[in-house]
Amino acid sequence: MGDDVRTRLLEGAYACIAEKGLAATSLEDAARAAGVSRATLYRYFPGGREELVRAVISYETLRFFERLAQAVATAPDLESLLVEGILVAHRSILEHAVLQKVLETEPELLLPQLSLQSAQLLGLLSAFFEAHLGPHDLAEGVGRKEAADYVARLTLSFISSPGDWDLADPAQVAELVRSEFLAGLVPGR
Repeated sequence: MGDDVRTRLLEGAYACIAEKGLAATSLEDAARAAGVSRATLYRYFPGGREELVRAVISYETLRFFERLAQAVATAPDLESLLVEGILVAHRSILEHAVLQKVLETEPELLLPQLSLQSAQLLGLLSAFFEAHLGPHDLAEGVGRKEAADYVARLTLSFISSPGDWDLADPAQVAELVRSEFLAGLVPGR
């Protein structure tokens, strides 16, 4: 039952943030949306609002990686995995109503939270790529862990600041992956 209540609290807080924004969402709002008392909310999140917001961000990050893993599960090679992964990640960020609303109206509240969790996000991305590099050949001397870290860092960099690359265009993403990601990682590139 505990996980169910915690999930309801996370989803309730998420719904409140989607409706009211980050600053206007109170603990009472989140508890009410989850159908529990404020005291129950504090049992799960004794650190209060700040802890709840961090937990919502972590929960949404985990859900994002679950969707990403499903999207690339059948990728036949590393290039396809990266192209599909970048396209899905870019689309997911653009279509994430809460993220876009908070970035538009209250970036000063969200960006510090994301900065605090950037090391965790990099770790999650690296672990994700390391697991998915498994069957793919890498250039001699390139270890899976190092390759995964490299790809994770590049992915975060290009997703947050794509420069002139159109990350909604599959042809441009494929060229980006070939020229920036795979050079030096895959034999014959």
